[in-house]
Amino acid sequence: MKIALLSTVLVATIVAATGTMNTAGAGCACPFCDAPSLMMSEQIGQCDHMLRGKWLEGEKPVSLRSGSSKFEILDVAFSKGDRFQKGQVIVMPQYIAGSDTSTYTLMGPDNRLEDWHVPSEVTEASWTYLSKIPPGVKDANAQAARLLYFLDYFEHPDLLVSNDAFAEFASAPYEVIVPLKDQLPREKILGWLQNPKTPVTRVGFYGMLAGICGHPTDAEILEKKIVTLDGDFRLGIEGVMAGYMMIAGEEGLQKLEEVKILSKTAINKDGKEITLPFSETYAVMQALRFMWTYEPNRLPKDRLQHSMHLLLERKEMADLVITDLARWKDWSIQDRLMTMYSDENYDIPAIRRAIVRYLYYCSQEKTEPAADGSRTATEDAVKAETNMKLLEVRDPKTVNDAKRYLIR
Repeated sequence: MKIALLSTVLVATIVAATGTMNTAGAGCACPFCDAPSLMMSEQIGQCDHMLRGKWLEGEKPVSLRSGSSKFEILDVAFSKGDRFQKGQVIVMPQYIAGSDTSTYTLMGPDNRLEDWHVPSEVTEASWTYLSKIPPGVKDANAQAARLLYFLDYFEHPDLLVSNDAFAEFASAPYEVIVPLKDQLPREKILGWLQNPKTPVTRVGFYGMLAGICGHPTDAEILEKKIVTLDGDFRLGIEGVMAGYMMIAGEEGLQKLEEVKILSKTAINKDGKEITLPFSETYAVMQALRFMWTYEPNRLPKDRLQHSMHLLLERKEMADLVITDLARWKDWSIQDRLMTMYSDENYDIPAIRRAIVRYLYYCSQEKTEPAADGSRTATEDAVKAETNMKLLEVRDPKTVNDAKRYLIR
């Protein structure tokens, strides 16, 4: 099955990236958004000079002579040693087909203009944003305070500004964003979530923010967005589900179980009943992972585990669920997994390998150190060791294949 194969690839990627079966720490960047490799603050931080200039004229390159562009400096954000001043004319050693009605950013290191960034057209609003970007800091409290600068620019009409401001939050560790709970623009965030023009790449992030700063009455807004489908694949809906659980707690989790795990159908935006897309159920699993890792005190762990147990019924994602339960050290499903191993409905290599890995990691569990420092295998570990031996006799090839990729 293609889905099973996809699941296996995802697991291999996750394990290879983490190098461990432990849950990733909350120090990672925002889990529901992707940040660009280099933000404007990082680019600016590498420069000794940052200017705004008006294009005056340009000379196209001819023969062996490179072209050039002449600019009048209109504003100076900073200039090392006051090398450049307002009103000064600067000749860049590259041709820009500029316009005398536009302005451009001119920035780079101190030594050679040849090493400067290519002049980029900039609006008044963009220049105001860029020239006042606070520099990066390492202290977590200072990072949180710094992020406040970018809040007002999330939905700015200038895409250079809005994309960069969003990227600053996207690259920030989750624990740095959480302390801003009372300063987040709650009503704006809810409005962005409900606005069909909001870029789909931001929906998950806004859903997460809504959960961080939300009021109990906001749960209804998030629930409506979750329950009513406006497409077969909804990028970022897992972030909305996570935000919903942060606000609604166990009631929210129960609702997700009812409409996304136990149900086989959904209601689309036209009010018609349709088959529930696989992506919706997969999004629930992602949201459960988020709650376990980033918000471990919001919901009882046994409730999250129960939801994962329900997902075991979905064979197209069972291998991922088993891997998560092993990572969570939930050793309560051994009997169920042994039954699944013999069930023809779950006769999928990826699932069987996941079961073997689960049993192996369980077999390594030890008791807490005794007074003399000794440790013994737990009751679950002894049982898992027995089950492993049974599978080695019944299906040695699968067991050997699974062991090849174990993180020891």
